[in-house]
Amino acid sequence: MKALILVDLQNDFLPGGALAVPEGHQVIPIANKLQAVFPIVVATQDWHPANHGSFTASHPGKQVFEQVDLNGLPQTLWPVHCVQGTWGAELAAALNHAGIAKIFPKGTDPGIDSYSGLFDNGHRKSTGLGEWLRAQGVNEVFLCGLATDYCVKHTALDAAQVGFKTRLIQDACRGVNLRPDDVQSAIEEMKRAGVVIVQSAELE
Repeated sequence: MKALILVDLQNDFLPGGALAVPEGHQVIPIANKLQAVFPIVVATQDWHPANHGSFTASHPGKQVFEQVDLNGLPQTLWPVHCVQGTWGAELAAALNHAGIAKIFPKGTDPGIDSYSGLFDNGHRKSTGLGEWLRAQGVNEVFLCGLATDYCVKHTALDAAQVGFKTRLIQDACRGVNLRPDDVQSAIEEMKRAGVVIVQSAELE
């Protein structure tokens, strides 16, 4: 069975949000259309405590996008975003919420970030997403959302690693591109891991 994973389609990653992904809003109508194609649709949601260790504000003297060590793992520092219970953490209003079977929060531990929808960055704890999909009989997942070079990439890599046939819907994703080639490098990394790149028109 196939499932669609909507990655972090939240207000803070859209125009006007604290960590807006360029053109991130363009993903929403594609995601809405795709939901009708899949028997199961789930969403991931960045759900950070206000003191999360990935926030620049938690590291006095450091700059946004600077690299630090966070409990033994390399960590990019981000603006405060997707804080639990805030508008920024909510799924986008324009997103069709009714079709989403379950939402999986991530990044809830202040001591470790969680780009992937399946595990934290150290693979220390599961979010339960992979296990839940298996319980529904899912063996193939399709990903869309934000951002290609961070949370989408890591969710895809983890999904492939734990044995799901994994597809990236390229035109239904947008990237941060802190460096100009980050998105393309992410796509190449996913391909090397066995992730197949598709376009939304192929699925309609």
